[in-house]
Order: sequence, then structure tokens, then C-alpha cells
Amino acid sequence: MKYRRVGKSGIKVSEIGLGSWLTYGTATEKEAADACIRQAFDSGINFFDTANAYNRGAGEEAMGAALKPYPRSSYVLSTKVFFPMGKGPNDRGLSRKHIMEQCNASLKRLGVEYIDIYFCHRFDQESPIEETLRALDDLTAQGKILYAAVSEWSAAQIAEASGISERLNLRPLVANQPIYNMFERYIEREVLPVSDRAGIGQVLFSPLAQGILTGKYKPGAELPADSRGANESVNGVLKSYLRNDVLECVSQLDRLAQDAGITLAQLSLAWVLRHPGVCSALIGASRPSQIQENVKAVEVALTNDVLNEIERILKSVEGFAPLR
Repeated sequence: MKYRRVGKSGIKVSEIGLGSWLTYGTATEKEAADACIRQAFDSGINFFDTANAYNRGAGEEAMGAALKPYPRSSYVLSTKVFFPMGKGPNDRGLSRKHIMEQCNASLKRLGVEYIDIYFCHRFDQESPIEETLRALDDLTAQGKILYAAVSEWSAAQIAEASGISERLNLRPLVANQPIYNMFERYIEREVLPVSDRAGIGQVLFSPLAQGILTGKYKPGAELPADSRGANESVNGVLKSYLRNDVLECVSQLDRLAQDAGITLAQLSLAWVLRHPGVCSALIGASRPSQIQENVKAVEVALTNDVLNEIERILKSVEGFAPLR
């Protein structure tokens, strides 16, 4: 495993991290979750990500239980705040009240004394940024979180928050967690440059496009019965990937990966990790074997020829913008 600093902070995370939003606390049984966590540690992964909104706290509880056997100092744990956790008017957003209450609730569900990286899950149009940043700074001063971060904030929002933190002498944000994969590249235009200037690193979610970039879905073929795509309640993002032009593109990328002697998942993860502004790519896993395969991506060095061929293949779905 290889490790990178989170932005300009001193903390280091594994280039591959383990997330839990679609697995732990829902379909994956406790035994499988424990096996995946064990494999992650054996593979050198030290970064584990969850959120309070994942199954209304069940994701945090499952992650905390799976991590309990390991020394607290041996891993970096992140969770998030923003989405509704109740029906009341203050049970959502990034107000001081909601942040403080949900941080305490997350600590209890996770069974830990502090959270390493605390993400604002989305931007809150109704709460002043200064109020949000001061609340995060106070939580850091109290030792309940070590670093504050954001997720899916725009370049303008990141720049504004960075400027306010500097002006008020608040502890700076260290990370942004955006979606980023071969089909979702909006952060390349503005978010990456702005974040680099502000010393903010990128922690990526959905680097494998919800499993599309593993090659399990074939153009013109029936969806695998045991796949997420075959589920009638599949989310809109995944449905938007299940197009023939996208799947044909994936087939070409799969052949390119085979020619390079690696799997499509390894190719896709190496591709997102190629950018120095990226700290870690978060994967989901329901089986230890998935982790064993994916962590090998950190050893893959993509040549210019391979990178150019990837760009050529991706042009066939240029303008692809799935719902989210």
C-alpha cells in the first residue's frame, strides 16, 4: 500500500480507502463486514469512510463495530453531516445546532472518542458558511474531530470557505469528497485547481462508477442476476450508466486493461489516482477478494500511450452527465 497526505495537512491515508454507504449496515452481514475490514487492514488500508445518513446511522454502527478490535491509532476514520436525520426543521443541514448534535451522535454510534476527518456532506444554502466553519473549528478545539472537510462542494464554495477560514484564523479545511471516475470528470475544470491552491486534497467516491468500471455489465447482455444493476430499486445514477454506448466503451477499456495485464478495476483506480491532488479513492466491497484485487491498483503506472488510448475510447461518450 502507498499513502498520501490529505491536502497540506500532516495526516496520511492509504491511496485506496474503504467506504460503507451501500454495503455495511444493509445487505452485507456482520461476518462479511468483519472479513472485509480484516482484509483491508491486511492489505495496508488505513482509511475508512462512512456517514451518519447511511441507513440513518446503521452504517456508522456497523463500521464502528467492525473496527472495534483494532487500535484506534491504527486507522483514519471519517464520517459526515448534512442530510436529514429526523423530521424536525433542525434535523438537517449545516447549522451549528445540527453539526454539534450530529457529531456527538456519530461518536456514540461509532463507539470512538474522536473522528479523524469530518465531512460536510453537501453545501447548505440556508446556513451561513461562517457559522458552519466556526462550529467545525470548535469541534476541533474540543478534540471531537481532528480535521474538517467538505463533500461535493463547488469550486466557488470551496474558495469562499477557504477565504473565510483564513480571514478568521480558523483551522483550514483539508479535503473535499467528490464523485470522480472516467465518466464523471467535472472536478477537473475548476474544483481541482481551486482545491490545490487552498491546500485541499480530494477523497474520491464512486471511482468505479458504481461497479460499471469492473466490467461486470456487458453491452446487449442481460444484467447479472446478483448485481446491483439488476435490482428494481437501483438508483438513478447507476441506471444512467446502463446505456449501450457506455457499456461498449467499458468493453473497450476492459480489452485495454487485459492488454496491459491488469483488471479493468485496477486500470480505473490507477487512472483516478494519477492526479497528485487526489489523496485516496474510496471503494466499496462485499467480499475480501474485491479488496485484494483493487489494492493492486496502487502499483500500476499508466504509460502515456495507455492514457491517450483511454481518452480516445472515452470520446465515444463525450458529454456523458448522469443524474445525481
